[in-house]
Amino acid sequence: MGGMGRLRSYLWRYWRRYLLGAICLFGTATLVMWIPWWIREGVRIIEHGGPIGDVTFYAVIIIMAAVAQGVIRTFSRSLIFNAGRDIEYDLRNDLFAHLQKLPIAYYHSQRTGDLMSRVINDISAVRVFLGPGILNLVNAPLYYLYALVLMFSMDVRMTLAAVLPYPLLIWAVRNFRGKILRASLKVQQQMSELSSHVQENLSGMHVVKAYTQEENQIRQFAGLNEDYQKKNMELARLRGLIGPFMQGISGLTILIVIWYGGVRVIHGDLMVADIVAFIAYLNVLAWPTAAFGWMLSLVERGRAAMERLEEIFKAEPEIISPPAPTPLSFAKVGIEFRNVCFAYDSKTNGQAVLKEIDFTLPRGRTLGIVGRTGAGKSTVVQLLPRLYDATSGEIRIGGRSIRAFSLAELRRTMGYVPQDPFLFSTSLRRNLAFGRDGVSDQEVENAIRLARLDRDLEIFPQGLDTIVGERGITLSGGQKQRATLARALLLNAPILVLDDCLSSVDAQTEDEILKGLRSVFKEKTSVIISHRISAVKEADEILVLDDGKIIERGNHQELLLKGGFYAELFRQQQLTEELEQI
Repeated sequence: MGGMGRLRSYLWRYWRRYLLGAICLFGTATLVMWIPWWIREGVRIIEHGGPIGDVTFYAVIIIMAAVAQGVIRTFSRSLIFNAGRDIEYDLRNDLFAHLQKLPIAYYHSQRTGDLMSRVINDISAVRVFLGPGILNLVNAPLYYLYALVLMFSMDVRMTLAAVLPYPLLIWAVRNFRGKILRASLKVQQQMSELSSHVQENLSGMHVVKAYTQEENQIRQFAGLNEDYQKKNMELARLRGLIGPFMQGISGLTILIVIWYGGVRVIHGDLMVADIVAFIAYLNVLAWPTAAFGWMLSLVERGRAAMERLEEIFKAEPEIISPPAPTPLSFAKVGIEFRNVCFAYDSKTNGQAVLKEIDFTLPRGRTLGIVGRTGAGKSTVVQLLPRLYDATSGEIRIGGRSIRAFSLAELRRTMGYVPQDPFLFSTSLRRNLAFGRDGVSDQEVENAIRLARLDRDLEIFPQGLDTIVGERGITLSGGQKQRATLARALLLNAPILVLDDCLSSVDAQTEDEILKGLRSVFKEKTSVIISHRISAVKEADEILVLDDGKIIERGNHQELLLKGGFYAELFRQQQLTEELEQI
């Protein structure tokens, strides 16, 4: 489905309103078009010295028609404009819902500012097209058709003379349409560039300031802003050219009517009332003619915006729930990896990040994973909730493939604490309760105590109701990690995944947290990733990863006896701790 095809499906939802609006536009056009006719009749009576009562009759009719068309015009605009706003509402909801379904990999290839520009600016451009754009698309042809029929009924030769310049109008539309579409696309794409730059700068302001890059960023923004201004000026130039051109055509038609009509009146071939009526009709057509360029710009900008939105809608979620998902029992949550391999870019035979990962973690047991940076530790646990899908092999929970479960049910079984803590720009309380509704105060207190965040509440100005700022900027790295740990604990899910989530916490606090979590680990199936041996040494089994492969496995004592990578890493960390204590 193309962009305009998708848009037609939205229009179909509100076809009754658009149809009623079009009927109202027809009623408005009828009243507007008969007013010049009645003016003509009134002038004829005056020309022939008719009774004042007849002139008054037509004056009253014209006044009543003007008031009625004003009321109906307002109603028609309300119907069509509001339908456009409702489609904007639906489109924005559908687009946001679609973005929620797309995989993590999609966002790695997109810029946040560009997506925001499409969700906000492009959808607004579509709404303007669906409101004023469609209204004028219906109104302008209706006015032209109605006026030409009545003008032909008055005098064929005069009508043909009046419409003589209109082939120029057709030429202008054909010539400017493609240029306006291309210029609109360039403007919207440059707006995305500008939005992305601003979003990245605001999010990374601490980095900008730390590296004293303010002036450099100002120059970059000024360059992007200048490009945006140039592209906008090009679009404005096109719109500026077509507007006066249309007005010139309107003026030329009136000039022809006055000259040619005047000659015929002098020769007694036409009445002054007819010329008055013709000029009145041309004045009625002056706005649709002059607004043709503006209307064309709205339509083409809306088309360009819909094309950009369609690029997002065309992105298909690669990871989806099965058509008939298998129920997942929370009582059976043992984890199995069977010869699992994974590459981030499997379609292009990208380099494998994980190679033949194979292990079994029974329910109620704890697995530790250690290894060098880039060994693939985080990737292992990202495959569990299907943030990514394994390239080959199979991952099972409770003896069934994770692909057999619905994504929502699968992910509800896991309390996942990512390596990079993320907090929303709201209160600490709402961040902690993000995954659950109706969390009791006692549950919040328990989670805070286990995460050792209770002592920090004393320094927060409003306790749990403190606003943490964008991405939790007002909290330290360790506080953010402990807050995300508390959030996962509040889920009370049967599987707990800790992905190096205490890396910013000092060793003593980490030890206190892990001791407090031992009772939790006994009740759950747990996976702990850490660069510190101290965090995983109590695990029932420990996997040592290197270059995406398991090079060692066993419990803490078994691995020390092997004298391999794990034992060497343990000795290095012990030595570091001893040096820090000196």
